[in-house]
Amino acid sequence: MAKLTILEFPDPRLRIRAQTVESVDDELRTLIEDMFETMYSAPGIGLAATQVDVHKRLLVTDVTADRSDPHVLINPVIVEKDGVTVTEEGCLSVPGYFEEVKRAEHIRVRYLDRNGDEQEMEAHGLLAVCIQHEMDHLEGKLFVDYLSEAKRMRIRKKLVKGQRHRSPDAVAL
Repeated sequence: MAKLTILEFPDPRLRIRAQTVESVDDELRTLIEDMFETMYSAPGIGLAATQVDVHKRLLVTDVTADRSDPHVLINPVIVEKDGVTVTEEGCLSVPGYFEEVKRAEHIRVRYLDRNGDEQEMEAHGLLAVCIQHEMDHLEGKLFVDYLSEAKRMRIRKKLVKGQRHRSPDAVAL
């Protein structure tokens, strides 16, 4: 397994719309394992392939503290959603910032698992929010897009300034 580099806002590669995964093979399964390692070490609860500069419709999540409920969603599609929840969200691609975002409280999502088998899952609460957040990445959208233009520009300016002052060998802890 390998830890991957997470792209940070405002990197334009985060705006690339991910392409459908055509086949689930060993190369994709290796990417999945690398994404889990990267997500857990960040630490985070979700990671989309777009965030590691792989523009395939793939995301991984695990919202548990003990890493006991990992999910792999390939080519995910929300087939049903209802309810509304407002949650303070953060993002591995927007480090250090947390803002309230409104999303569906319950979703049903159809996807392929790591074996290429079609699955359907119901998700509520934090897992539903996490999946929606990661699916936004697959569309080239970030949680900061839900914020006012002024807030988004302030975050952008601070992150760009921080990236200029960071050593190229530095890693996020």
